[in-house]
Amino acid sequence: MRQSRKQPKVSLVGAGPGSTDLITVRGLRALQQADAVLYDALAAPELLQEAKATARKIYVGKRSGQHSMTQDEINTCMVSAALQYGHVVRLKGGDPFVFGRASEELQYIESFGIPTDVVPGISSAIAAPEGQGIPVTKRGISTSFWVVTATTKAGTFPKDLALAAQSSATLIILMGVRKVREIVGLVGKHRSGLTPFALIQNASRDTERCLTGILNNAARITQTIDVTQPGIIVIGDVVAEHPSFFEEEVQRVLHSTI
Repeated sequence: MRQSRKQPKVSLVGAGPGSTDLITVRGLRALQQADAVLYDALAAPELLQEAKATARKIYVGKRSGQHSMTQDEINTCMVSAALQYGHVVRLKGGDPFVFGRASEELQYIESFGIPTDVVPGISSAIAAPEGQGIPVTKRGISTSFWVVTATTKAGTFPKDLALAAQSSATLIILMGVRKVREIVGLVGKHRSGLTPFALIQNASRDTERCLTGILNNAARITQTIDVTQPGIIVIGDVVAEHPSFFEEEVQRVLHSTI
């Protein structure tokens, strides 16, 4: 008896900041029901073990300098997979709508009449500092926070970065690891050189690393970072809440005077 073709559908699922247990329950259910999974480098590869053994798994890249597919190719692949296999999960690091290009993907998929849905994910913009004991807001210290990208379509800094630097809000910068020194220089034009900062890479994973300091010594502190690894930059007085911030600063001062 001939098997009927499954109805096409695409779910954009936020995989969270990195750790497999930070995906939402709804996201995990969608992944377990998928007939095909398109996943990127920012989603934990271990999550693929939750998919059905029969599900087609397609790697699409999406890491700086290592893209295996262009966005147009990803769009085409999602539609083709949905028409061929049925329910497709596009597994995206963080949250689909926080610099995840989900709107572009939805617009393309829906132009083919294919049903879609979006499953929110925990954004690394909040989860990365939180995992290091850094609150993005704190009464009496910071009443708001800006989340900006360091990478625009034109390849330049967004205008909002300079505006955010002029505010007293916590500044959270995504996709800025390769430009950390330029970012610190820009922010340093508007904020004190004593302003704390943190650079968090591979948040919530076993390889997580966090560097803290002040803007004045950021260039020296970040000399050893691996720019191929994803990271979040946090700038503001809330970074002083990091458990080892003051201890590390004292050690740096002592060593600089020896």
